Amino acid sequence: MNFPTNVKYTSEHEWIRVEGEEAYVGITDYAQSELGEIVFVDVDTVGETIGQGEVFGSVEAVKTVSDLNMPVEGEVLEFNETLNDQPELVNNDPYGKGWMIRISIKDKAQLDTLMDAAAYQASL
Repeated sequence: MNFPTNVKYTSEHEWIRVEGEEAYVGITDYAQSELGEIVFVDVDTVGETIGQGEVFGSVEAVKTVSDLNMPVEGEVLEFNETLNDQPELVNNDPYGKGWMIRISIKDKAQLDTLMDAAAYQASL
């Protein structure tokens, strides 16, 4: 199981990697392993501002569908279109090429409510 230290984690198993005023969001290695083979990622919220903890999309695996929750409030700037043709990137590279959305963060203070790698690992 992979727990990168350059991201923050939610209790719902999303991660966020901040780069300046923007950030990348995806699901954790633990989440993808629990879901199994990812077959579809559905995000139709590009251009919308989504509150912390609110649903920004869903991920479909062979046996289940799971909501995707925003780690912090922000505007969804981009969906990783590569996932339309290669949803398995979420399984193979969840913290890299398997990122799901790029957002503009509205309130950086909300990052302080998230877990670091050690706290997330301890929560599992």
